[in-house]
Amino acid sequence: MKNTNFWIGNGLLALALIILVFMGTLSQMFGIGAVVVWMIVAAAGTYFIMKS
Repeated sequence: MKNTNFWIGNGLLALALIILVFMGTLSQMFGIGAVVVWMIVAAAGTYFIMKS
């Protein structure tokens, strides 16, 4: 289970990076919701990595 949490965390942080790269476009489309989603995904990724 330790290895699974590590890879889930890395996957979520990779998704957070992709969201951050396209943050300009996403914020125009979704407003502050894009930033909120980015913070939740980054926090979840950090949680899973720290849990492993």
